[in-house]
Amino acid sequence: MTKKNTITGPTVLTIIRMLLVIPFMVCVMMEGLVPKILALVFFSVASITDEIDGRWARGKHLVTDMGAFLDPLADKMLVDLAFLALVYMNIIPIWMFSVIIVRDLAVDGMRMMAAREGITISASIWGKTKTTFQMITLISIIANTIFNNEILGIINIVLLYIVIILTVFSGLDYLVKGWKKVIK
Repeated sequence: MTKKNTITGPTVLTIIRMLLVIPFMVCVMMEGLVPKILALVFFSVASITDEIDGRWARGKHLVTDMGAFLDPLADKMLVDLAFLALVYMNIIPIWMFSVIIVRDLAVDGMRMMAAREGITISASIWGKTKTTFQMITLISIIANTIFNNEILGIINIVLLYIVIILTVFSGLDYLVKGWKKVIK
């Protein structure tokens, strides 16, 4: 691990992901083909940076406390705001967004409790899988705001239910493991 608050290349990519949320949200909420295409591009680029910054940080030993804090925050900003926009646009039901946001708040709360005890709860394989599925699903849904394809719409419904299952499962996994660490 490099210095605690050093801004590394991977951290810069994470910050770029956070900044891309703004033009993404503006474009996804606008009417018309060009804004929807731009929204898809912004979201896709932001999603790809998540994979790149993680591999880069681990591969080049550039993991920092700042990066470890900002990376999941950037993911939640991107994913949760994208889901919120889709609720607002009546593309996904609010109960699905509610499951996602409640899970995120519960896991973050557990992480904060653990941090107060000096315990770090790292991202699990289930949490990473959930985030990857969320991003793939969101890319597919945003793409369908452009193409309006019935088959893609059905695929998106299936993907959303997989996301909900992974959201609940990964949330329970974090809470059980985190609780065990906190009460030791």
